[in-house]
Amino acid sequence: MIQRIEHSTSINAREIRRVFQISYRIEAQLLGAKKFPPLERPITAFQNCTNDFFGFYENEEVVAVIEMKKELKSLHIQSLVVNPNYFRRGIAKNLVEFVLNHYELNLFTVETGKDNRPARKLYESFNFQLVKTYLAEENIMKVRYQKEI
Repeated sequence: MIQRIEHSTSINAREIRRVFQISYRIEAQLLGAKKFPPLERPITAFQNCTNDFFGFYENEEVVAVIEMKKELKSLHIQSLVVNPNYFRRGIAKNLVEFVLNHYELNLFTVETGKDNRPARKLYESFNFQLVKTYLAEENIMKVRYQKEI
């Protein structure tokens, strides 16, 4: 089940961060990153964030989180993380589909590590188009995708 997470509360911010930590450790390994900025994000950054957060719940536990940043005429998928124990169950696909249907916007963007093949395959399956490849912080190659509806 997908539902909005009220991230300003301490308990919910901790749950979001917990899923971020275990998921982003896997991505950091995929990208060969020794220092990975998403792993350094403190709980207060979640609590004070203006972005929207939705969680995928299984047995009342948050097993995946998608974070969206609304911009003037578009929506940026800031983060999409899944607990590794729940990989390959279609949860990330369900969350992306939810966002594309939930927000009445014409342009969606997302970025991920160039070597994160599972994430790239996911976004490409929704017809996101590669628009940019660049070197980001900590010498991490990233790609930016967009989808116009």
